[in-house]
Amino acid sequence: MPTAALDKGDTAWVLICSAFVLLMTMPGLALFYGGMVRQRNVLSTLLQSLAALCIISLQWVLFGYSLAFGPDKGGLIGGLEWAGLRGVGPGPSSYAPTIPHQAFMLFQMMFAVITPALITGAFAERKKFAAYLLFLVLWATLVYDPLAHWVWAEGGFLRKLGALDFAGGTVVHLSSGTSALVCALMIGKRKGYPQTPMPPHNLPLTLIGAGLLWFGWFGFNAGSALEASGLAANAFLATNTGAAAAALGWMVAEWKLRGKPTALGTASGAVAGLVAITPACGFVGPLAAMAIGGVAGVLCFGGCHLKARLGYDDSLDVVGVHGVGGTWGAIATGIFATKAVNADGANGLLHGDPGQVWKQIVAVAATIVLGFVMTVVILKVLDAIMGLRVNEDDEMAGLDLSQHSETAYALGGSTYGEYGMSGGGSGPFSEAMRAAQAKRPAS
Repeated sequence: MPTAALDKGDTAWVLICSAFVLLMTMPGLALFYGGMVRQRNVLSTLLQSLAALCIISLQWVLFGYSLAFGPDKGGLIGGLEWAGLRGVGPGPSSYAPTIPHQAFMLFQMMFAVITPALITGAFAERKKFAAYLLFLVLWATLVYDPLAHWVWAEGGFLRKLGALDFAGGTVVHLSSGTSALVCALMIGKRKGYPQTPMPPHNLPLTLIGAGLLWFGWFGFNAGSALEASGLAANAFLATNTGAAAAALGWMVAEWKLRGKPTALGTASGAVAGLVAITPACGFVGPLAAMAIGGVAGVLCFGGCHLKARLGYDDSLDVVGVHGVGGTWGAIATGIFATKAVNADGANGLLHGDPGQVWKQIVAVAATIVLGFVMTVVILKVLDAIMGLRVNEDDEMAGLDLSQHSETAYALGGSTYGEYGMSGGGSGPFSEAMRAAQAKRPAS
């Protein structure tokens, strides 16, 4: 294609949106999750998001992008023709003819970065950092890259089927929610859960993170139009409307069940709405977005409460928000989609084509199967090689200290020194911290 086809406005928009999506991971998701864990695990939680940004950025350049969007191999995976970004240059591509191929690659990279980072909320406060780093590479290669190819790549079998996913309801949210459930089940519960209270240590951090996620999500969804256009504006509007409706839906459900609304619940509801509207935002109008978001708030509130009944420890409700929200959003796209919004999309159930719902269900089922099976395989391999979970002493000391020899808060008058306990203290937590400090190599 001639370089004259490039549009400076579209290119600027997509590059800005790429930065927005990066911000979703670091610091948005990092703060959102970091505020919800206990104090002794906040730095390790923040670092998990930062590590995802670093590792997946390299994996994507080396071979991840080629596997996800490279020349199709049977509808299941891309070839390695674009490994090391060979042939991915400053000219346009068939995926986005008005922006450089490199800009499209960068935008898609940020989706690949945040998706495995979302899973960290399911095993917060108990997974070995080394095992997590290997998990990032394996999961991105064996789950994310094939799924992105199925849904978005030229030749991908779900794309050819006609399943709709504008910005990642299945590729990002349902895949991470499914894998989060596997992680929670296989790694096991935190020590003391659910008998020991484990409240968030810093809710202001979580609310700041939620605000940054909402902000960045405009790049996530509106940027998926891949042009500065009316479609991008529609996706932007649908995103904001869905998030607002879901936040209020969660608030009302919580108010009715518990007697009081909470800041954490309202923030979680907003994220649930952002998740649910993601696959639909480029195919529905604002009123449909309001319906999708409102239902998502109530459904995800209920989904987060299922873990208490089913007995698994999904520490930060990844399954309830991303798994449930991603499933509902994908199916709702098949209900509410209309070509009046996007002529390249499809009409859903309410606009004359009930078959679109079936296509969405097939996409949901394929995502769940791939995410579940491959995550089980990855965790079993890692467990056999190095073990998945820290030992009991390290968990009691906290991952900040035991995995990284750091503490988050070293304020004047604190009993915590640079590497943990510097003075007295008693009880199992103090003993565990002293034991972890004793294991630290001399500087």
